Amino acid sequence: MAVEVRLPTVLRSHAGGAAVVSVEGATIGEVLSTLVAEYPGMSGQVITDDGALHKFVNIYVDDDDVRYLEGLDTPVKDGTEVSILPAVAGG
Repeated sequence: MAVEVRLPTVLRSHAGGAAVVSVEGATIGEVLSTLVAEYPGMSGQVITDDGALHKFVNIYVDDDDVRYLEGLDTPVKDGTEVSILPAVAGG
């Protein structure tokens, strides 16, 4: 299933400057694995070396944070919009 992944500015250089890319996957974990396989420069920036979601990245399926759904096992359907947002911290 193809889903659209919206990339933050910081990751766009790894995808040839694209703000949105289309990748295959039935779950968020599969989508992110495919994304990193197609754009190796994103390796370690979205998912960790052990396959977990990087703690400084937020992933949304449509408008829902996957951390409050099923995490990397969150299912996606054809045409789902996935957004990657860097976590913001400060004081």
